[in-house]
Amino acid sequence: MSIRLRGETWWVDFRAPSGERIRHSTGTSDERSAREYEDRLKAQLWRERKFGEVPAKTFEQAAVRFLKHYTGQSDFDSKQRYIAYWRTKFGGWLLPAITAEAVDAALPTHQELLRGAPKPLTAATKNRYMATLRTMLNMAEEWKWLDRAPKLKDLPEPKVRIRWITQAEANTLLDAITQDWLRDVVAFALATGARMSEVLGLQWSQVNAPQRTAWLEADETKSARARSVPLSEDAMAVIRRRIGQHQAHVFTRKGKPVADVDRRMFYQACDVAGIKNFKFHDLRHTWVSWHVQAGTPLLVLKELGGWETIEMVQKYAHLGRSHLAAHADVVTFWSQQPVIGAAETKTPLGAAALNA
Repeated sequence: MSIRLRGETWWVDFRAPSGERIRHSTGTSDERSAREYEDRLKAQLWRERKFGEVPAKTFEQAAVRFLKHYTGQSDFDSKQRYIAYWRTKFGGWLLPAITAEAVDAALPTHQELLRGAPKPLTAATKNRYMATLRTMLNMAEEWKWLDRAPKLKDLPEPKVRIRWITQAEANTLLDAITQDWLRDVVAFALATGARMSEVLGLQWSQVNAPQRTAWLEADETKSARARSVPLSEDAMAVIRRRIGQHQAHVFTRKGKPVADVDRRMFYQACDVAGIKNFKFHDLRHTWVSWHVQAGTPLLVLKELGGWETIEMVQKYAHLGRSHLAAHADVVTFWSQQPVIGAAETKTPLGAAALNA
């Protein structure tokens, strides 16, 4: 028998046409899926032997090349963690055998905890696992290692939480923060929309005060794309307060770089200010919300905030519908027609054209 059940998982175990012994997990507990995988694998190996086709690449070969590509980037650790999980499911598999059905069956369902029962994973977490594998398989297609990467569709997620505060609330929050360093960090985040890691990692060598810009390197941004951050007058006011610290980093605490925001202190200030259900990342939501309400075009915001796609900014569009009114009169017809006389009836241009 060329497939065997080991524990709850089926394994293939047979001789290839070349004489090589093939033995590894199919990654599934379903016998039918395991047999389908075995059939595809045998057919691929036969074509390689009979017609001299280039041997299909394995999951491990693609994973190594994929991780080398992302080495040194800010999200490398998470990509490495997701790839390690997928290796437990697809280790030894040939890339063409990894189908959308196989991926769906192999998605993690629970997070194992040191204490207590396993915690069910949210759709968003499952999608992050799938996004890493999707990227790797799409890259394998670009490398000509796959004829076509499988289409992996994200699971439906709840609507994105958007929590923002008014400028008056922001002032109250800043007044409630007792430590100067944290007050400056929060003020800078509100003025630039930068993420926590981007603010705390900012060094003086990246700040161009005369040009009023800050440069973020690719390994410091979530999108892994370097970008320039324009500094508003509010942001420059923070920069001027920090000048003279004689440290490499702009934001320091007791002369040392700040690895993370003091969340206890931040939440305490929120309580004093009467601001509920508010996280540090919501400062970024607040910044973009203010921009949308002020009429900043979404395409401009995409570049200012360092988002990869316009869809990531579109979720804020509903906050600023009023700014569309300014563009409504760009194209008009009837209102531009001269008034002939008070007693005369004006005929709209559109109506006249239809009646001609």
